[in-house]
Amino acid sequence: MSGPTIRRGGVGSTSSGTFVLDAEFVLRWVVEAAARIDEQRDFLTQLDAAIGDADHGVNMQRGFTAAVATVQSSSDRSPGSLLEEVGKTLIYRVGGAAGTLYGTGFRQIGVTISEAVTPDGEALLSALRAGLGGIQALGAAAAGDKTMVDAWEPAVAALQRTLEAGGETEEAARNAAEAANAGVEATLPLQARKGRASYLGSRSIGHQDPGATSTAIIFGALERALRRRP
Repeated sequence: MSGPTIRRGGVGSTSSGTFVLDAEFVLRWVVEAAARIDEQRDFLTQLDAAIGDADHGVNMQRGFTAAVATVQSSSDRSPGSLLEEVGKTLIYRVGGAAGTLYGTGFRQIGVTISEAVTPDGEALLSALRAGLGGIQALGAAAAGDKTMVDAWEPAVAALQRTLEAGGETEEAARNAAEAANAGVEATLPLQARKGRASYLGSRSIGHQDPGATSTAIIFGALERALRRRP
């Protein structure tokens, strides 16, 4: 699912269609994320050229291409372990701050899924919340700092609200993707307080944050993976 903030260029299930957080979920999510990032590579780089190093698109494309290969070649079919491997891959292949932050986030997602008693929507929520916690602990960023947190935090909040209201996981993922997109739009008037963009001071105002944008792409990929489940 793509929203107005992104330029356009596996999930398992039981026989009844109930969401199951399994190896197929991991494969579908990572493959969808890699495909969307590939489509948005030049746009992400354009955004990063304005307030960063002009390499976010290329780096994210390289990292998620490698992550797909990691998941497809792994003999371990534990979803938590697979996502931990995705995290490690992103750290080494994306590089820089984004690689460390996304890598840490996905590793925390994997650890939390490995500890889940029931592989359902609530487990997914807990894992994504833990991923956010890992990113914030490492980067010391909060909502409003003009970072990936500005998309990740509202996405998790929307997912939680929908599940608590009795919504299905697919609906929750759709709302999370929409909230992430809204979070990206909200970065435009902000002055960056973290990362390289913070060096620009007030000149960062009016620019869309590339990290928040790639986060919205990842949550959009999650929604697409759920929507395309068997």
